[in-house]
Amino acid sequence: MSSTAGTRDAAAGDQLLHPAARRLEGKVALITGGASGIGKRITRLFWSHGAKVCVLDIQDDRGQRVCQSLGGGASACFLHGDVTKEDDVARAVDLAVERYGKLDIMFKRVVDVNLFGVFLGIKHAARVMIPQAGGSIISLASVAGVIGHAVVGMTRSAAAELGKHGIRVNCISPYGVVTELAMGVIDPAARDGIEDGERVFNDFMGSRANLKGVTLTAGEVAAATLFLAGDDSRYVSGLNLLVDGGFTCVNHSMGMFR
Repeated sequence: MSSTAGTRDAAAGDQLLHPAARRLEGKVALITGGASGIGKRITRLFWSHGAKVCVLDIQDDRGQRVCQSLGGGASACFLHGDVTKEDDVARAVDLAVERYGKLDIMFKRVVDVNLFGVFLGIKHAARVMIPQAGGSIISLASVAGVIGHAVVGMTRSAAAELGKHGIRVNCISPYGVVTELAMGVIDPAARDGIEDGERVFNDFMGSRANLKGVTLTAGEVAAATLFLAGDDSRYVSGLNLLVDGGFTCVNHSMGMFR
């Protein structure tokens, strides 16, 4: 990651903003996978905009550290859980409501090829949002592969079903972003340490990107998620927000990644 991109990414969500600048003041958000990567950036950014945040993740130490850094139980709480297990998702939703009184925002990401986790997130968020007559459900999809298309289809179907209850359902499809999960696809023999691995990953993605001279960061994906979570998008539902620099405009087939 370039120093400019790194500085820009680090600045997203590290401080609680002035009340007049907060876009999620008074809202409660549940973020699955919020202990690391894009989920961590989203957790910190939502908190900086005034939201109470609950994190569901299997990474206990990391999840606890994230929540403690945001003030602990008064404004952030952690629950160990697997997003592919219904009981864990249900417990996380119930914890958010029990701790903070409601659930306004549900963010979830796809785990490998398991779309069941996306379905569970929508199901249990809707369970508590329907009586509230409102809420925002957001999934992290992808610009590549069948899974990304499946998440988009599920998003549109849920938006059509839940609109009558005032619930918005959207998804975000980003281009490649440096995270630990993404770094796992880099051949260890092709890199020397984390920083070199980031360079190799960004060089690879940059060579195939449509928008040149810009490196997408997790903080920028988080900023797009913030838009869908807040009232700025209060009449937006069923959208697949592409944060891909126009990649899908020129690459309708993802065969280039095979």
